[in-house]
Amino acid sequence: MRTVLYPGSFDPVTNGHIDVARRAGKIFDKVVIAVAVNAEKNPLFTTQERIDLIRAACSDIPNLEVSSFNGLLAHSLERFDAGAVIRGLRAVSDFEYEFQMALMNRGLNDKCETLFMMPSPEYSFVSSRLIKEITKCGGDVSAFVPPVVAEAMRRKFGLGK
Repeated sequence: MRTVLYPGSFDPVTNGHIDVARRAGKIFDKVVIAVAVNAEKNPLFTTQERIDLIRAACSDIPNLEVSSFNGLLAHSLERFDAGAVIRGLRAVSDFEYEFQMALMNRGLNDKCETLFMMPSPEYSFVSSRLIKEITKCGGDVSAFVPPVVAEAMRRKFGLGK
């Protein structure tokens, strides 16, 4: 079975993330979305909330599994029995950072191959950071995130519909 690991903070998961996961699911037998647990970050959603939101938003992707991991990504491949890591690239500005991470992960684990996938053009500018900023200021993010995420965002920021 060919399994790919799709790691990230997913705080919150966006339509761009889901687009990459859905398309990866057409290439691989199994896609594992792995929510990174990082005690140094202060996420809006807890790890379990992020897992639950991803599961709800991706319930129609049959070969998708959602989990979490902490520690080094390069060391998590065996845990998930993954043969590769997939990372989304929105713009050239993402590439430099992702390229460095891919090389470092391969340096830590020579079996850690990283594949880059661009989101569909309509999601190329969407980021979790922007989604949080827009929601916090009362903006409508429903075109950029699944309905379950938009509702969870409104609740987190104490906003009505």
